[in-house]
Amino acid sequence: MKRSSGVLGLSAATLLALSACSPATPSDGAAAEDIVLTWEGTAAAAERKKEAWQDPFTAETGIEFENVSSPSAVNQIKTMVETGNVVWDIAHKGSYTAEQYCGELFEELEFLSTPEDVYPEGASTDCSRPVSKYGAAFAYDVTVYTDEVPTEIEDFFDVEEFAGKRVILGTNARGVLEAALVADGVDPEELFPLDVDRALAKLDTIKEHIIFAPTLTALQQNLVDKQASMSIALTNTYPAINDGGATMTPVWDFTTWDFDALLVIKGSKNPEAAQQAIEFALQPERVIAYAELGGSTPAREGIDLSTIDYTDSQRLFNPFLGEVLGEDRGTLALQDPKWWAENSASASEAYVAWQVG
Repeated sequence: MKRSSGVLGLSAATLLALSACSPATPSDGAAAEDIVLTWEGTAAAAERKKEAWQDPFTAETGIEFENVSSPSAVNQIKTMVETGNVVWDIAHKGSYTAEQYCGELFEELEFLSTPEDVYPEGASTDCSRPVSKYGAAFAYDVTVYTDEVPTEIEDFFDVEEFAGKRVILGTNARGVLEAALVADGVDPEELFPLDVDRALAKLDTIKEHIIFAPTLTALQQNLVDKQASMSIALTNTYPAINDGGATMTPVWDFTTWDFDALLVIKGSKNPEAAQQAIEFALQPERVIAYAELGGSTPAREGIDLSTIDYTDSQRLFNPFLGEVLGEDRGTLALQDPKWWAENSASASEAYVAWQVG
């Protein structure tokens, strides 16, 4: 399948639904062609957003976009909302942020063309529908382990059988804590509420063998430079890591997964147009286009993943393609967004304190 381009071919019913729930004209009466929606997100995703969502939407409506990026966007959004000086319209955030700040920093929305039942259970909020999903998977270097190879999550913690450094993000414990608990004997269906102390105790058994990367770029470099031979990292980053020179392969035993969402910032000056843009981006053709540009997996159910033009490396590390490829890709467990929304601060503090303790 070739990458999608041009204007989205929506059905008449979908166009009617979009029009009914979110007219292209903001409350101040400005014409659609005068609107510029400011879209917050990572710099790495800006071009994908532009090609998959924004350019086709502009062609359809005349509404333009300005992309902004900030490493502390939640704090900036909070300041904007609290001071009543909101200059951004749309945010692209992770699941627990959407859950944690729905109604506080983000507008509650009525989604007419994207009902909750076309998404995985637990992935929607009153403010959002998920765009794409991704895993946090265990992988190892195939040039290091060539005879006996890791086959289960417990092997990440077995430094006698599988010697070598492990690299994980030092700034984000999601996915790592869950893996530690399952390796310590916790049933994947009974992970939440997370026992953070037990997870850190398990990690402590291999602490001297762990490299704590401060950024995804640093994690990637550790694997490319062979400074580490194992990792637990996001599945949508592994393809770029391998394409950059690493030789990693996944262990499909236990993998957690998460999703991201598009949100209208509370107090946006263009809330109706912002919601229309989000509903447009959530339509099947648009999420497929976004997936093909970056290797993500559409969160919306009912999309045939076999029609998405993934690269070989993207296909290798995608935990959701097991059925499509006729492979067993192990157990998948959702990183409970409600638990992480309520406990992300305390869990992160404990994780950082354990690293330096």
